[in-house]
Amino acid sequence: MNGVVIRAERLTKNFSTVTALDDVSLTVGSGCLTALIGPDGAGKTTLMRLIAGLMSPTTGALEVLGLSTFGNEQEIQSRISYMPQKFGLYEDLSIADNMNLYADLHAVERGVRRERFERLLSMTGLTPFIDRLAGKLSGGMKQKLGLACTLVRSPELLLLDEPTVGVDPLSRRELWQIIKRLIADENLSVLVATAYMEEAELCEKVFVMNRGRILTAGSPSSITESARSRCYKIKTPATVPTRILQSILFDDREHVIDSVPEGDGVRFIARENVGREYFSDRLGLTVEEISPRLEDGFMIVLHADEKSDAASLDGLKKLSLDGDYRPSTEIDIEVRELVRRFGSFTAVDKTSFRVRRGEVFGLLGPNGAGKTTTFRMLCGLLPLTDGYLSVAGVNLRTARTAARMNIGYVAQKFSMYGNLTAVENLSFFGGVYGLSGRTLTDRIAVMLDEFKLREVREYRAEDLPGGYKQRLSMAAALIHEPKILFLDEPTSGIDPLARREFWRQITDLSARGTTIVITTHFMEEAEYCDRMMIQDRGKLLVLGTPREIRKKYGDERSTMNDIFISIVESARGENN
Repeated sequence: MNGVVIRAERLTKNFSTVTALDDVSLTVGSGCLTALIGPDGAGKTTLMRLIAGLMSPTTGALEVLGLSTFGNEQEIQSRISYMPQKFGLYEDLSIADNMNLYADLHAVERGVRRERFERLLSMTGLTPFIDRLAGKLSGGMKQKLGLACTLVRSPELLLLDEPTVGVDPLSRRELWQIIKRLIADENLSVLVATAYMEEAELCEKVFVMNRGRILTAGSPSSITESARSRCYKIKTPATVPTRILQSILFDDREHVIDSVPEGDGVRFIARENVGREYFSDRLGLTVEEISPRLEDGFMIVLHADEKSDAASLDGLKKLSLDGDYRPSTEIDIEVRELVRRFGSFTAVDKTSFRVRRGEVFGLLGPNGAGKTTTFRMLCGLLPLTDGYLSVAGVNLRTARTAARMNIGYVAQKFSMYGNLTAVENLSFFGGVYGLSGRTLTDRIAVMLDEFKLREVREYRAEDLPGGYKQRLSMAAALIHEPKILFLDEPTSGIDPLARREFWRQITDLSARGTTIVITTHFMEEAEYCDRMMIQDRGKLLVLGTPREIRKKYGDERSTMNDIFISIVESARGENN
């Protein structure tokens, strides 16, 4: 094989009128950790499925482990392991039963299983839960079990399609420790698709994809270097929410490629030949040049390819540093001593907080922390066991239906009707919220324009790319102009460019007075929030502004990821 586990030459894959892969050529070395990164619809999953022998290319040649994928699918599949985005765990089976089922499917000998299972369970930390049903596991534990089932035998090549989507930073770190250990111990060759740039930085080689093509390839450091001398940081004034400065820079498409909150300020990438003086003169703030990172190089490559495809900013509120973006003093959500029990298990344990009108409030925590349970109670989807909870002035213990008319909700999993078109979904959900006739027609038109859905209005929801599905979910949640918007991990699995555009819309909604409550596993997104709370094992650990939390638990150099992990690990250490 000459040290090559995957070789593709002039590879194409067409689906009806859609070209998913367009003239792709690449080689992946043996014993290496290699990453695929790119926006939704870039072709990463299609390429993975071709490599796994689950579909055939339209044209071109593809070799895996020295074998052509044409006619050798079964032999290739007997030597590789593939963990897709939606790995098929059987939720009514235990951890042990799931692992034995996959071992049976791969004809793993009984004598080999005991040692293999013990090692995998130990590495994933699942040994104490071996008899627990998969359906009762947290998101992070399900991903670890999925990885363990994928590795019930030792493959020559491991394919991982976004294995950490929807997983908290603590579990992500543990999953990557497992992957790196397996590479070292078993000389595994691994190809991973990921939406997290810090994960791609752990790889030896990175392929950047977009619109079915490979735009560039190289080591993380070589791609990072393309952003040298173009990355800057501005410290956010204490009176201005970080998301406002980020949006002001993001809107300046003529001079700025990308901007994102970081620590006590905003980091951004300038276009070529635009110096720091332009920004310091325009904003009246000190601009500091900073070292680039992989995400900066990725965004430069992506923007060069996207050109005019960036979402329009028409209709968004114009922002300025001298505007008043403080949330109202009025309270939209009040939570006092909130408790939720499931039998003898306490999922939420005496949590108290308030959310002001127009505030962006973050609910953070590891998988299984009680976030989704808290969230579902706030939305009126789950009754509380004890305590007090009011939303938009309505007591949820006595009037859950009335409260729900004041809120919009975007679920963690895509919940539109797949067989209906985008416009049919908007019509349906508008009707659910009591809209009809001309009012409904007008609101659908506004949502199609605001979320740039006109070009896909007649597409079935299940056929939309991930970014468009997220836009449709947002449009459906906002069609009745709710006072409060609940977002449950809305950016999970979405690429960095789509996340930036999503947060620009959230900033606009907040500036117009909509209250936003959001859960996320992208810790840098906590920087967009006015305030946030971190909970674990049902208990509230920390509540405050990002600036306050950083000052107490970290420093200017600490990432929110580092601070989050430190807070959770410290609390668990004290409770053990």
